[in-house]
Amino acid sequence: MTYIHKDFLLGNDTARELYHSSAEGLPIIDYHCHLSPAQIAENIQFKDITQLWLVDGHAGDHYKWRAMRGNGVAEEYITGGRSSWEKFEKWAETVQYAMRNPLYHWSHLELSRVFGIDKVLNPQTAREIFEECNAMLATPEFRGQELIRKFNVETVCTTDDPVDDLRYHARIAAHPFGVKVLPAWRPDKLNAIENVEGFKAYVDKLSEVSGVAISNYDQLLQALQVRHDFFASMGCKLSDHGLDTFFAEDYTASEIDSIFKAALSGRRPDKEQADKFRSAILVDLAVMDAKSGWAQQFHIGPLRNNNSKMFASVGPDTGFDAIGDWPCAQAGHRFFDRLASRDALAKTILYNLNPKDTEVLAVMAYTFNDGTVPGKMQLGSGWWFLDQEDGMRKQLNALSALGLLSRFVGMLTDSRSFISYPRHEYFRRILCNLIGEDVERGALPASELPFLHKMVKDISYYNARNYFDF
Repeated sequence: MTYIHKDFLLGNDTARELYHSSAEGLPIIDYHCHLSPAQIAENIQFKDITQLWLVDGHAGDHYKWRAMRGNGVAEEYITGGRSSWEKFEKWAETVQYAMRNPLYHWSHLELSRVFGIDKVLNPQTAREIFEECNAMLATPEFRGQELIRKFNVETVCTTDDPVDDLRYHARIAAHPFGVKVLPAWRPDKLNAIENVEGFKAYVDKLSEVSGVAISNYDQLLQALQVRHDFFASMGCKLSDHGLDTFFAEDYTASEIDSIFKAALSGRRPDKEQADKFRSAILVDLAVMDAKSGWAQQFHIGPLRNNNSKMFASVGPDTGFDAIGDWPCAQAGHRFFDRLASRDALAKTILYNLNPKDTEVLAVMAYTFNDGTVPGKMQLGSGWWFLDQEDGMRKQLNALSALGLLSRFVGMLTDSRSFISYPRHEYFRRILCNLIGEDVERGALPASELPFLHKMVKDISYYNARNYFDF
């Protein structure tokens, strides 16, 4: 039997029945990812497996990079100038040492599902696998759009700044390839008001693209509304916010206007002022989402760019971020209460990076459900450092214990890779195995298998389709 076989991770008969009858083969809605719209539009042809798997220009797979550094691999083989083969060889050497890390599962799932290669990757098989993959990547069937189509992907939502012109989304829409590629609104740069020089440059760019002269806070909101409407016209249905924690300071409109004007004039706000500004802008952005009928996502808890030497050398998003430890419960509840009190609370998905916050956010979400939409407020899938078997099981168990697992919108890739879609399969197998365990130990009734099949289908696909209404 090959390593990645048909019953991989399915440890009981019920799990196998649920997966093969109900989850396997369903379409994928990838409602949050970091794929490059330009690469999709241009139907990128990867020069080799190293570009696809490890490093693409200044970007790459920071999960693999962290593992390679931990295995004693020098930076020249990771982000440096070594050849494609040398970098791949170092990854192949590292894979063996990554057993029980999700990278081991993901790498072999991708080799099997993308390339049909069922060999275990190690130093002995590395050259053969490298050449096999490269031969396939040289063919039209392995260009970017075909790699997405291969996994029955129905919709992809990229991550886009409000000032982006969305030209590549327009090009994709004009030349469809069978997968809907939509923008998602990511206005995080508005939170960086302490960096007054960068903040002012960003506001100037926002003014330029919106056609709104911005000299006060009301005009900032007008410009953002113009861009919000433009994103909606391009099919956008959801926003995303990456935050250290929630912000919910008390403020007045005049205070926010003064803080904003001061920042535009070059005066750096102190922490209290910056937190007040963030509290205000997050509310106003959330109100826009609610008025447009969008869903909103909040990713809470990363501590970024911690290795200053490596940040100076190779830049952000290269494997030096970590789990933060800020409190989030009190501010989060205050933030959502403000929105609920104004009848301006959109559909909302909450993601935590610190495992201590899993139950906190699960309970927070259900504090503000209002009976209007099934699963309107909910805990999102295991994210980043929690995007692995143990983290997924804990997220599923917390959501089950404190909410309604049956209403969960399921998995996403949160990835820059064109071949990360086997993570959906990974999630679906873990989900089916978890439910199967409950049935076989009598915690769930076997007589309810028809509903459990429906539940698996809904979590794998139908809940997301209905929730986002793409």
